Amino acid sequence: MPNEAGVTRRHGLKAAAAAAVAGPLLTTAGPTHRASAGEHAGALNVMTFNVRFATVVDETPRWTVRRPVMRELLRHERPHVIGTQEGLYRQVRAIEKDLGEHYDWIGTGRGGGSKDEFMAIFYDTRRLDPIEFDHFWLSGTPRTIASNTWGADWLRMVTWVRFVDRGDGGREFYVLNTHLDSVSQYARERSAELIGETIAGWDRSVPVIVTGDFNAAAHDNRVYDLMLDTGLVDAWDTAASRGPAYGTHHGYRTPRPGGRRIDWILTTPGVRTHWARMNTFSRDGTYPSDHLPVQASMTLG
Repeated sequence: MPNEAGVTRRHGLKAAAAAAVAGPLLTTAGPTHRASAGEHAGALNVMTFNVRFATVVDETPRWTVRRPVMRELLRHERPHVIGTQEGLYRQVRAIEKDLGEHYDWIGTGRGGGSKDEFMAIFYDTRRLDPIEFDHFWLSGTPRTIASNTWGADWLRMVTWVRFVDRGDGGREFYVLNTHLDSVSQYARERSAELIGETIAGWDRSVPVIVTGDFNAAAHDNRVYDLMLDTGLVDAWDTAASRGPAYGTHHGYRTPRPGGRRIDWILTTPGVRTHWARMNTFSRDGTYPSDHLPVQASMTLG
């Protein structure tokens, strides 16, 4: 499947074996919390981030203006894993460059190849080795590239990777990254069911982390219930500590307390989440995206 899709970062990795931090920057809105790197030795830092696609029509503010702010945020945070949504190919390559030489990524365009938006998974190569990956489309024919059978307004897909965590004694875990439809509740629910079926088919002894923009409010939409019915838990709810809560789609405006939390990090129950935060960083009034990145620090268990 990855080779068929064209622009997957790791060609042919799917059956191959691999060789065996700072805390969140939270400024601008609400109180800040900076977790020291020594708070939880060996913890895995995870981010989900809808980076907002860059097109001539939609660049308000332009990607060229937002990119330096995103670069500053990401270089400060340096999560071990970042699940991004909406990034176009040139944006994904720019993020790769801005993160620096110790990062790589896996993904493909939802239209196939370098077309359309990516559900890319970035990872710190000093910490993690990918040993398997795949993509599938959120439709009744998930193995068909660019398929859409549920009436979603846009093509929707999943990228997932199985990693070896060299910082945790070679522990393996899955990361699944997605972006559900913004219009069709039916498509969102069917997508959640398909994701659950996929996870159920994996090795149950291996922890799972799910990142994504679900276009559905946590605790207030059946999509959320369906995702938790698969056996996952919400890292935001299970975290030992949390930062202030905001609506994660802020539309480039100053984040305000409350609102719809549509960007989630979910895990299997054995994963221990130490803290979870919404990152409100901006520079001179410019936000890196119209979504807040959500971050969590966790131990796989």
